[in-house]
Amino acid sequence: MKNKVLVTGGTGFLGMRIISELLKEGYEVRTTLRALSNKHKVLETMQQHEISTEKLSFIEADLSKDDNWEQAMDECLYVLSVASPVFFDIPKDEQAVIKPAIEGIQRILKFANQSGVKRVVMTSNFGAVGFSNKDKQSITTEANWTNEQEAGLSAYEKSKLLAEKAAWAFINKDDTQLEFATINPVAIFGPSLDGHISGSFHLISNLISGEMKRVPHIPLNVVDVRDVAKMHVLAMTKPEANGKRFIASADGQIALPEIAQLLKDQRPALSEKVSVQTVPNFILTFSALFNKQAKEGKLLLEMNRNVSNQQAKTVLGWTPIANQEEAILNAVDSMKQYDLI
Repeated sequence: MKNKVLVTGGTGFLGMRIISELLKEGYEVRTTLRALSNKHKVLETMQQHEISTEKLSFIEADLSKDDNWEQAMDECLYVLSVASPVFFDIPKDEQAVIKPAIEGIQRILKFANQSGVKRVVMTSNFGAVGFSNKDKQSITTEANWTNEQEAGLSAYEKSKLLAEKAAWAFINKDDTQLEFATINPVAIFGPSLDGHISGSFHLISNLISGEMKRVPHIPLNVVDVRDVAKMHVLAMTKPEANGKRFIASADGQIALPEIAQLLKDQRPALSEKVSVQTVPNFILTFSALFNKQAKEGKLLLEMNRNVSNQQAKTVLGWTPIANQEEAILNAVDSMKQYDLI
């Protein structure tokens, strides 16, 4: 009888949290690792947090190869596709990021479909949803899609967008029996189970280190990793979730200067170097004419941040564990705990 849940990318910041959520709820979990030698990291982390690993197993599989994916799917009712291709440096050619992302999700869906998996839940990204909606009087929902040609769209965001589009194209083929849903998180913060963190945390380290000497007026949407993990589990089992996308975001928005002030007010011992000086918008806009990073910042400045999480609340019955401020401060505390700041 099929009863397992396969989670790809078990050592990641989000993957680890999803595994812990599933084990606490009594699921039998198998997770893929690019090298089985890393399984001790997952086992030790779960045990440190007093989570039983009796129902946890491992298999070596890589998104870039067919090897072991058939065995990975064996007896699995659900697949949570969390892992992304790993790059230690962003390649100069964006296709070096985009192609592996597309091929990775297509590989997972192909083997899941062949193996009789019931449902796949894909970790996509808000970059696939809301980066082209610049009408700040509107509300961004799951009906929105980012334009893949959007000026200032990073290679990472573009890869997530095109990978999700490829996934829906696969699902909509006549010979595909899979149920499918996506989770589209905004910037993920919250507490880490170990020293592994998400890319969003670099924003905090840049503020705390003083590297960001002047803070741009860029608004953000943020979410706690525990909320993203819970949303994956709900989207896995709720019949109504099939065929839907779910934006994972705490309520509201928070601008970078507000985050800087939050750190100064709530974590003063860590915030001596945090700048409260701001950058006028026109400087960022002008710099975008010459600088790729500034162009990405300009897009973040222009895009609509009135983001709805209503679909997750209504369809999944999800309610956020943490608000924006709690998610950010929990991330700071984790970075301090694991000597990352």
